[in-house]
Amino acid sequence: MIKGILAGIMAIWATTSVAEDMRMAVTTSFDSSGLAEVLLPAIKEDLDIDLQLLVVGTGQALRLGEAGDVDAVLVHSRPAEEAFVAAGHGTHRREIMYNDFVLIGPASDPADIANAASAADALQRIAAAEAPFVSRGDDSGTHKAELGVWATAGLDAAGFDGWYRPVGAGMGQALNTAAGMEAYLLSDRASWLNFANKADLALLYSGDPVLFNQYAYLPVDPSKNANVRNDLAMALETWLVSPRAAALINDYTINGETLFVFNAKAE
Repeated sequence: MIKGILAGIMAIWATTSVAEDMRMAVTTSFDSSGLAEVLLPAIKEDLDIDLQLLVVGTGQALRLGEAGDVDAVLVHSRPAEEAFVAAGHGTHRREIMYNDFVLIGPASDPADIANAASAADALQRIAAAEAPFVSRGDDSGTHKAELGVWATAGLDAAGFDGWYRPVGAGMGQALNTAAGMEAYLLSDRASWLNFANKADLALLYSGDPVLFNQYAYLPVDPSKNANVRNDLAMALETWLVSPRAAALINDYTINGETLFVFNAKAE
């Protein structure tokens, strides 16, 4: 009888699948938006992959990929992504979804950016008023985008005085700092909508095409080291561009507002 029980247990072990572990470096905005809480259970259900997220800025995410410490990255800074692939660190770049960056600030809007003609004009108004401005300051995709808009405005953030406050932190912490200081900042729309501690902050400016925010998926080159699971990275990519993922991404809303728009193209 004992032999029969043992045989049954061994048969169960032989037929029970064990979830695979995969590591993906993602931007803090992807995590702070709440989308990870929607996608990860579905990935587990459909692929039986336990997806472990390393939540960092885009620059750090790409460095983790370069070192072979993750199997894939999901980030939002196209020039940095293309350089990553061109240098042989990633096999390719696949666009998945987008939203936009928005300018947040105190509802009283002392720099009057709500009436700005463009994102560059909005930042010029903030600089002219020397109104407090919180920057991520962490080499993230959001930080890179912010610096790009300052450059478009003909301004260099490196020369700003004390009104410009780099915090070297993620999107949630930057938003909290801005709320405490009644300061302006650049945020991705999804993180702003999911942010609970809005205090006196308001969305004051959006809509300039320069604020477009594309997210892309990059599998790490498996030649980086023997531990890189390119098989899992490719399985996840197939899922991320599927109708199932598209529905989950497009249907994710807060107070009726869409946070991301799926735009992966079939290959």
